[in-house]
Amino acid sequence: MTSETPVRVDGHAGQQAVAALMAFGTDTMFTLNGGHIWPLYDAARDQGMRVIDTRHEQTATFAAEAYAKLTRKPGFAALTAGPGITNGVSATTSAFFNGSPLVVLGGRAPELRWGAGSLQEFDHVPVMQSITKSAGTVKDAGQAGAMVHAAARLAMTPHRGPTFLDFPLDVFGPAAGDIPAVDECVGLGVAPDDDEVAALAALIAGAERPAFIVGSDVYWDGAWEALRAAAEHLQVPCFFNGLGRGTMPADHPLAFLRTRGLLKARADLVVVLGTPLDFRLGFGRFGNAQVAHVVDSDEQRAAHVDVPTVAGDSNLVLRALADGPGPSIDRSGWVAELRAAEEAGRAADAALLGNTSAPIKPSRIYGELGRRMARDAVVICDGGDFASYAGKFVEVFEPGCWLDTGPYGCLGNGPGYALAARAVRPSSQIVLLLGDGAAGFSLMDVDTMVRHNLPVVMVVGNNGIWGLEKHPMQMIYGWDMACDLQPGLHYDDVVKALGGAGETVADPAQIGPALDRAFASGVPYMVNVLTDPNDVYPRTSNLA
Repeated sequence: MTSETPVRVDGHAGQQAVAALMAFGTDTMFTLNGGHIWPLYDAARDQGMRVIDTRHEQTATFAAEAYAKLTRKPGFAALTAGPGITNGVSATTSAFFNGSPLVVLGGRAPELRWGAGSLQEFDHVPVMQSITKSAGTVKDAGQAGAMVHAAARLAMTPHRGPTFLDFPLDVFGPAAGDIPAVDECVGLGVAPDDDEVAALAALIAGAERPAFIVGSDVYWDGAWEALRAAAEHLQVPCFFNGLGRGTMPADHPLAFLRTRGLLKARADLVVVLGTPLDFRLGFGRFGNAQVAHVVDSDEQRAAHVDVPTVAGDSNLVLRALADGPGPSIDRSGWVAELRAAEEAGRAADAALLGNTSAPIKPSRIYGELGRRMARDAVVICDGGDFASYAGKFVEVFEPGCWLDTGPYGCLGNGPGYALAARAVRPSSQIVLLLGDGAAGFSLMDVDTMVRHNLPVVMVVGNNGIWGLEKHPMQMIYGWDMACDLQPGLHYDDVVKALGGAGETVADPAQIGPALDRAFASGVPYMVNVLTDPNDVYPRTSNLA
């Protein structure tokens, strides 16, 4: 829709809501059936919106967020009243922390009977207000389309994030309403302050050993070409975080994976682009290096550290850097130093990736995966230590090919992310990496993959423990509690029972052949790998 004239939609509020979202290019609804939202299904059926129904509202909401991550359009979760909406709270919160443009539309008990004790009568709005950019109730049927349009537009406005509206049953009666046009500026950030950009450019120009850390907002802004232009022009090495992974191919000469530790020891300037200065980045401290921050909106300016900051669209900031003067200092030695360290790290990793010991080391799984994944494979992480190994070993080559849980760290995202990824990218490899603990959250949604013909390769690192908790508890207390799962559990049998396929692997030499069978199967397929419970991930982050 490009016309400036609003579109009149007849029928009912659900018809307006679905039409408003489709105007933004959103073509899929993720849901679990509930009577309070049947008019939304009626509208989807009439208007040709795809509906993927899951086995749990958390999965539906995670899937909608993944849709947003993969398309950079509003994701759409339709949740029934009461427990339907509260079951989606953790996934909505993850989207809030991830800055993902998610629109959650919910059912609600009828307004005319409010307070009389209708089924699932619950005021969702106060619950949702703290984890969304906006939360409200549609009380005027004629305004439904306009309100959903506003919610989707706000979700897409930097800093992006989820929005929520619920619909009382009695607002779904016959009604017509106008849907505003979607203009070309939707999703674009504000122009940065010229003085702030000039100050950042001066910092970079004067640095001998600068580095970029590239985060998710660079991806959300669609700024990967501008990033590459700026990095190449200024000869600044790049490291990556979240959806920033893949904004520059892993094999680019200025892309680095294994040498972030050198930033604290050697860098004199670290420019963090489009990600918070949180626990993942040492709360904005990198040894003695000067830190600068580029954020997509004023609200993202860090309050806990005082660093030079530029607020604005990443494209505009990076294009300004790319179009400005080149480096005044020869950085070839700095890049060569990092490259030498990167290659030394790669050589050290090769021994881990090819480890033949039994019980299986998690690193061996990633060695086998790395040889089989295409450049456009979408990799999804759901777990603690096993997913952390993915961050350490998996190389990403294209934008939107790395989906992790994000800073909220909520498990159970994996199946929802995976089924959305397959729906959005039908020709790509979709690889879901699960810890065995994480598998317990939402593995039932393999049924969703089977029913909707959404084949995914699932790999479980199965060490029979909550490794992220057990090993630190042992280190701190000398004992652990509530950290053990069933050893050797056949999660692949769960997948088979739900209509997929799979196998359990205990021999490192059989990981590769099992993965080959999984990729060739054309069905949801689990490779359940029994790994060494004594393997300790080398964690160094301060989580608080």
